[in-house]
Amino acid sequence: MRQALQQAALAVEAGEVPVGAIVVRALTVIGRAYNQVELLKDPTAHAEMIAITQAASAIGDWRLTDTVLYVTKEPCPMCAGAIVLARIPKVVFGASDPQNAGTLNAGEIVRGVLEKECRLILQDFFRTARRQDADRP
Repeated sequence: MRQALQQAALAVEAGEVPVGAIVVRALTVIGRAYNQVELLKDPTAHAEMIAITQAASAIGDWRLTDTVLYVTKEPCPMCAGAIVLARIPKVVFGASDPQNAGTLNAGEIVRGVLEKECRLILQDFFRTARRQDADRP
């Protein structure tokens, strides 16, 4: 999860919503990403989607049946669908997302890993964004 948090920090630097994800297979990271929606002008460029694509490319198969996805925030419905379609058997996330609670219907789900750190990076990002919006004329 710490590596996913590092990806989330890169998202902050890029002005993106700070979500980071990594895909691990046999203790090796085979996909890593942060949100790039603004950078790529692509509504599907969520950290999970990019990391899943990288992982599939790395192993040469869309079936990620022996992997674990670590993500700093509970996946949205789009990402939850991709997780199921990629057959990722285990998802570990940090911060819960009340808007997306329960949308993830994957095999094993581990919630709340480094939750405080994952929530804090999101809260700081949005607090700063709101402050900048308030300062605009």
